[in-house]
Amino acid sequence: MRPASSLFPVLALALCATGGPANARDYGQHGAVWGIAEPDLLEQIHSRLTRLEASGETARLNAALQRRTEAKVQRPDPVPGLTAASATRTWTFDPTITVSADIRDARGTVIIARGTRVNPLDTVPLRSPLVFLDGDDPAALDWAATTFGKRRPKVILVSGAPLALMKARQMRFYFDQGGTLVRHFGIRAVPAVIEQKGRVLQITEQALKAAPARAS
Repeated sequence: MRPASSLFPVLALALCATGGPANARDYGQHGAVWGIAEPDLLEQIHSRLTRLEASGETARLNAALQRRTEAKVQRPDPVPGLTAASATRTWTFDPTITVSADIRDARGTVIIARGTRVNPLDTVPLRSPLVFLDGDDPAALDWAATTFGKRRPKVILVSGAPLALMKARQMRFYFDQGGTLVRHFGIRAVPAVIEQKGRVLQITEQALKAAPARAS
């Protein structure tokens, strides 16, 4: 008996011999065929903008955006999470940093090597106190003017309308947008004052109202 494996070539030849020539057949079209009718995206955008402009909607949106922008300039978002100081708290802040990479000049010469500890106060001292205030608190504004007026402090608001206060008080106000500074220095309540004491900064949250006396 012939082994089964030797039968495969024979069977293949037999099928080819009896199958005849291969015939291609057209089976026709089954189902509807549709052309691509998706509108061009850029044309849609242009058409939409044209309609908005013609209807005056574009001008209205631009005016609304301008009003919102002006409102944010006049009164920025207040710094969240701060309270009025109910007790005086004082601590020190060391601004010294460790340089993580060599600092080079324009010629490539290393001027500060990696790993060097640098205190910015050694080269750029804090000449004027930084006073953080709630601009909507008239008592705090009066306190700052009385306490630091002659020292020309940098008054930094955490809430309020800086431009209106500049006009009313005839002094410059800054604003801690997003609370970057208060977070950096760990300030949790205002008024707060930052002053240089030697090679560190002294930070004080100043309570303006005496705490109520406790019953004995």
